[in-house]
Amino acid sequence: MRLGLAQTNPLWEDKKGNFAAAVGFLEEARQSQVDFVLFPEMSMTGFSMHPEKIGEDRSHSETLQYFQKKAVEYGLTIGIGYVELLQPKSHNCYAIISPQGDILADYKKIHPFTFGTEQVHYEGGDRIAKCSVMDFMVTPFICYDLRFPEIFQVASKESQLIVVPANWPSDRREHFITLLKARAIENQCYIAGINRVGHARTSSYCGDSMVIDPYGKILAEGGDGEKLITADIDSSLVKAYREEFPAKKDRREDLYMLKWTR
Repeated sequence: MRLGLAQTNPLWEDKKGNFAAAVGFLEEARQSQVDFVLFPEMSMTGFSMHPEKIGEDRSHSETLQYFQKKAVEYGLTIGIGYVELLQPKSHNCYAIISPQGDILADYKKIHPFTFGTEQVHYEGGDRIAKCSVMDFMVTPFICYDLRFPEIFQVASKESQLIVVPANWPSDRREHFITLLKARAIENQCYIAGINRVGHARTSSYCGDSMVIDPYGKILAEGGDGEKLITADIDSSLVKAYREEFPAKKDRREDLYMLKWTR
């Protein structure tokens, strides 16, 4: 499968403008024979704390409906972030859409970013999502989720590819790169981190989108600037490596929830 990571610089809270810009990435993805193209967190708005302005009704989502049509038009599987408007708090979501326009997975971010006041406006989800894309089982997480390895271990029991769309700031760039590599190595699976670039309000974003294989090798990386990053991945590599080096079989999950004893 060929992945395409759309490293974008979204216009602030401007869905129409970002829809138009996304078409350029879809065109390039089709020309590059990409199978699965992924956009960053809150793809068409930036990391906004105004769900009342950018949020959508899940059953009539402008963003989902637009990219369902584009998935069919371009023959692509598309990963896209949006906000589901709810009361009293909304959800930061990421959906995976098939080339037939079906929603394969619709994940609600489990860990709102308390440090950035996200939890004031968004409620954390309570379940992990997964879906089949070609010969891969895929799980999406979102940005701050990257700091919580437990959910990656759960997901990687079935998934060979975990995708992490993000709005990750430049001042914590090294954390993003290191944690992406760590999640790939410890879960023996592919990790794709899709980050934005540019500036929004008081934040600067580092890009550094990348695809990492189960051995921890970076297959493709974006650096800074808007661009489409592509990488070819093979699900059989995950199976072969896990059989060659079966570290996950040595996990002691019966102990990991125990309290400290004196």
